[in-house]
Amino acid sequence: MPPTRPAAPEGFRTALGAFAATLGSAVGLGNIWKFPYLAGIHGGAAFVLVYLAAVALVGIPVLAAELAVGRRLRRNAVAAYAAAVPGYRAWGAIGLAGVAAAFLVMGFYTDVAGWVFAYVFKTLGAAARGTSLPPGTFAALAGGTWEPVTWQAGVLVLTGGILAAGVAKGIERVARVLLPVLFILLLVCDLRSLTLPGAGAGVAFLFKPDPARLTPHVLLGALGLAFFKLSLGMGAMTTYGAYLPDSARIVPTALRVALADTAVSLLAGLALFPAVFALQGTPDGGPGLLFETVPRIFARMPLGGWFTALFFVLAAVATIGAMVSLMEVPVAWLSARGRPGRGASAALVAGLMLLLGVPATLSRAAGLDAFRILGRTCFDLYDAASSQVLLPVGGLAIAILAGWALPRAGFLAELAKGERPGAWTGPALRGLLRWLAPGLILLAGFGLL
Repeated sequence: MPPTRPAAPEGFRTALGAFAATLGSAVGLGNIWKFPYLAGIHGGAAFVLVYLAAVALVGIPVLAAELAVGRRLRRNAVAAYAAAVPGYRAWGAIGLAGVAAAFLVMGFYTDVAGWVFAYVFKTLGAAARGTSLPPGTFAALAGGTWEPVTWQAGVLVLTGGILAAGVAKGIERVARVLLPVLFILLLVCDLRSLTLPGAGAGVAFLFKPDPARLTPHVLLGALGLAFFKLSLGMGAMTTYGAYLPDSARIVPTALRVALADTAVSLLAGLALFPAVFALQGTPDGGPGLLFETVPRIFARMPLGGWFTALFFVLAAVATIGAMVSLMEVPVAWLSARGRPGRGASAALVAGLMLLLGVPATLSRAAGLDAFRILGRTCFDLYDAASSQVLLPVGGLAIAILAGWALPRAGFLAELAKGERPGAWTGPALRGLLRWLAPGLILLAGFGLL
């Protein structure tokens, strides 16, 4: 990495705000929606165990590398990777792939986020009436046309408005308010779920692994989820790294973000699976687990309608930080050029993401659900192309860049900021990036093939 860099862009004002925003990028529907349904269909604890290993051995090193590249260069993801190794601008392809991944993820993520926000109002209305959601509510919403597209557009307008306010006044302020709310709501739901008779079976499902369930598909699924949930390989953490103050210690920040994000995922699992098992439900509900199984199960509890609404409120809160970080990747890239400005860039990106996302939203609509690309609906194609291809490949490229291509002294100097002299964390992390992380990513990829 070069020793000089351009003037720093607008950044986070405090170390706490930087941590909150970075964690807010990681915490999202991956914790509340994707982690539980993948754990459910892959046998629970076996998947969780592999996921934890993927976070520890691959996720944390790649996260720290992204933050270090972003802060060292103080540029958007595309420009940062293009300038990371003097004379080798081709590394900028990592940033461009990250922009593409951010668009693909938002293409289906905003669809699910729209369902979540719709369910906040639907469940609150049902609770106020003293009724439960009628059967077929989710099928009608997801299989509709104007209603899901309207909700999708709404969440994009909300996200674009936050980004237009700026880094400190928008991203940092929202993260510092929403994250404590998310943790409080999760703990309330956990307490209710864990106090149900028979909840222990759900706890065992989540924490008692069955080695027979460990397959190559589970390995790649867990690795892809680790990248998806930690916002890796899509430029988000590199972009946020550019906003980090020099006082922030990168390795401890990456470790705290990964631990807190994993805690949110496990808390979400504890809110769901004990209730599912206690009330004789099935954990393998797939992507519809959050929208079909949860309301049906929670409705059988005392005050279940209100707890259902509460759960969807916390899911809505969780979506915001992740959407903000994903949209910030292309917004930072565009606004760095000076034209259009930040507000116009946010509006342009929101519009483009809506155009890309509408086919995914309509992939369940009657008459359109038969449309396939490479045998997949647009929703499934965006999910697979990002989580199983772009994010792991991007993570592999970042690991190779940080472990082999970046000048060793510059990279370790960035990791050493704020650390005591002679700290071992930087060299150890670089060793993981050189050998273990690339090997595990390749092993998971070839294992699937």
